[in-house]
Amino acid sequence: MKIRPTKSKDIPALKLVLDGTELFPSEMLSDMVSGFLSNEESEDIWLTCEADGKAIGFCYAAPEALTEGTWNMLAIAVLPERQGSGAGGAIVKELESNLRESGHRILIVDTSGADEFAQTREFYRKNDYSEEARIRDFWAQGDDKVIFWKSLK
Repeated sequence: MKIRPTKSKDIPALKLVLDGTELFPSEMLSDMVSGFLSNEESEDIWLTCEADGKAIGFCYAAPEALTEGTWNMLAIAVLPERQGSGAGGAIVKELESNLRESGHRILIVDTSGADEFAQTREFYRKNDYSEEARIRDFWAQGDDKVIFWKSLK
């Protein structure tokens, strides 16, 4: 596996990742990543995980406004058939390493408290994130927002 900055040529394969995971509609991807791809001064980070020459996963992180060294991992996804292979953990470790090397302090991630996101919450716990906060009924009635936190120091 190789983790590297996302490139324009990755978009079709990453759309397949999104179609498989249903993280968000794949047609949104091109617009979301366009600033990163076209602006060398973009602070956003997009990383792609490649295996056997094919993009199988990605993550997207951005700095939290009005903070010093706090970042938010806004998306992470791996092809369903490659989940459990270590790809997600490798992507997260690369993101954390990049942020740490740049002197950043904290990485947070938001997810759902719904039952169907139990595996996602367990993934963050296995990668040494702690549940820092829960906002009741945030996403919808009965669907809490769960915020995970990790120090990069």
